[in-house]
Amino acid sequence: MSAADRLAQIRSQISEAESAAGRAAGSTKLIAVSKTFEGSDILPVIQSDQRLFGENRVQEAKSKWPALRETAPDIELHLIGPLQSNKAREAVELFDVIHTVDRDKIAAALATEMRALSRTPKLLVQVNTGLEPQKAGIDPRETADFVARCREHHGLSISGLMCIPPADESPGPHFALLAKLARDLGLAELSMGMSGDFETAIAFGATYVRVGSAIFGKRDYPA
Repeated sequence: MSAADRLAQIRSQISEAESAAGRAAGSTKLIAVSKTFEGSDILPVIQSDQRLFGENRVQEAKSKWPALRETAPDIELHLIGPLQSNKAREAVELFDVIHTVDRDKIAAALATEMRALSRTPKLLVQVNTGLEPQKAGIDPRETADFVARCREHHGLSISGLMCIPPADESPGPHFALLAKLARDLGLAELSMGMSGDFETAIAFGATYVRVGSAIFGKRDYPA
């Protein structure tokens, strides 16, 4: 099965999950996660009218997306991996949505570069719903205070929240927690759900699902 065929299958599953959850058709946006894949792997997916793509690393995205964007200028590029403050300028230049704001240092760096570049990517706060020490994201109990600081101190507009549940736990309670935090804070966007659990995420209100291997196939990570 080709990437285009798998994309069509995922789109169908998203539509069915929206319907099962009583949600409006098209209320969930699909981000095709293209990290580690080459332009030649991504192009057939672009040609199948996919326009939202996700990358984990600024440098990798910078190496392949300027050329790919020439094929479809309306592509929307999402940063879904951790961001270092020294990459803030490049991130603001390259990405349309940044899902991984999770500490004041990053918020301050983004605010500085957004002013300097007169560019305003949509921003989401990453929440570490499982309190995993090895994983990026803010403590759920500190989310409200952090969002307030982003708005009031750093002058940033926060559009929503993002999470990656622990791999060895049921994702449902994590999605429910993120949805509650977003409701309490009046945030519209929920970035949650990946290849193995995006249908569950849709049931809990995801507005973005991030699907990679189910579209592009198994990744070959460098040793």
